[in-house]
Amino acid sequence: MEFTISDIISIVGLLLGGGSLGGFFTWRYARRVKAAEAEQSEASAAKEVQDVYQQLISDVKTDRDEQKAYIQELKDDRRHLREERDDLRNRIDRTEETVRNLQREVARNGRVVESLRPFMCGLLGCKDRQPVTISDSGEAKPKRTRHPKQDEQHTIITNQPATTTQP
Repeated sequence: MEFTISDIISIVGLLLGGGSLGGFFTWRYARRVKAAEAEQSEASAAKEVQDVYQQLISDVKTDRDEQKAYIQELKDDRRHLREERDDLRNRIDRTEETVRNLQREVARNGRVVESLRPFMCGLLGCKDRQPVTISDSGEAKPKRTRHPKQDEQHTIITNQPATTTQP
């Protein structure tokens, strides 16, 4: 069997042309499919990343809104506490002024009592004005400057109703 050049070229052309050309197109098609799948997977990955970022942005906005509300609540509380503090300061100032006025009044009354002390007597009906000592409980006790017999004639002034004894 003799092969001629044209037979050899025909056989080589058939092998190369039929199988190689089909393989080449198949290979190109497979490459395009893989590239499309890769683009699709990249797009879906980018979409997932974008969704994650959108969720993150939403969470940050929610946190910021909650923090703004909390800050406003703290500002309101601080304003309320300042008002209460100022009210308490005013009440303290008024109370201190009242205490100072009462102290002045007590001192004035003490001076009046001291100026009237020579005219006070602890014994009812006493013409001699026997000196009196006033205890912390308010009870008036005369100092003994007379004899006990003379004291029996007088009644001591106390906070209780006076009772007189007749001899």
